[in-house]
Amino acid sequence: MSFLQEAVTFIQEKVQDQPKIGLILGSGLGMLADEINNPVVISYDQIPHFPTSTVEGHAGQLVIGKLEEKIVIAMQGRFHLYEGHPLDAVTFPIRVMKALGVESLLVTNAAGGVNTSFEPGNLMLMQDHINMMYRNPLIGPNDAELGERFPDMSTAYDAELRQLAEKVAEQQGITLQKGVYAGVLGPSYETPAEIRMIRAVGGDAVGMSTVPEVIVARHAGIRVLGISCITNMAAGILPQPLSHAEVMETAERVKGDFIQLLHGILKAIG
Repeated sequence: MSFLQEAVTFIQEKVQDQPKIGLILGSGLGMLADEINNPVVISYDQIPHFPTSTVEGHAGQLVIGKLEEKIVIAMQGRFHLYEGHPLDAVTFPIRVMKALGVESLLVTNAAGGVNTSFEPGNLMLMQDHINMMYRNPLIGPNDAELGERFPDMSTAYDAELRQLAEKVAEQQGITLQKGVYAGVLGPSYETPAEIRMIRAVGGDAVGMSTVPEVIVARHAGIRVLGISCITNMAAGILPQPLSHAEVMETAERVKGDFIQLLHGILKAIG
């Protein structure tokens, strides 16, 4: 039995319903999983071949149940390359979600604002991304059963889901910025010169996650919607140092809008 099948079988033994929607909840944003009805909660360290999350603000567990009458599987915390995990481990949960039946993935993250018109606390709809990690999780032999060798990334973030998210945000009176997410390795924050470079190449926000997960999701044929919480302005924009504490504080401050928006999106997804 493959590593993937072992993990899937373990989860299926604990869950009756088949999830169609996956959620990845980033730093300080895991509170949405607390709203899942009749949850089955599985710690990552119990799941065969799952890595363990080590970052503050990441609970490190799968939560499976019903949200807005949809069966969802939520990652309450994710994995990052900067933790020392290999790419196949960082993206392994996406393969598991696909094998469990997930068709659409809502991925969230905490990000630094590069676009100077943004403010801490804004939510940004991800229109595209730039892979500044300079690593690709699809390198190596390709398993055709998982996806094609050369997947198209021209619509990495599903246009229909983005339109749906914009409509929901407008109905709820939530300002939803739009932009391009630049994924970097971390864990050190970027220098002011690096932020100027990211802005010059078209980045509106910067973070240390998401890109590998989205690549694998698209390889697997999963539709993706991405939302960033702008938790701070990136280096050099404001005269203050950056800290993870600020990230957590801002995520806590905007959690009401964030939860409301995702509830609305989940309700509207067909």
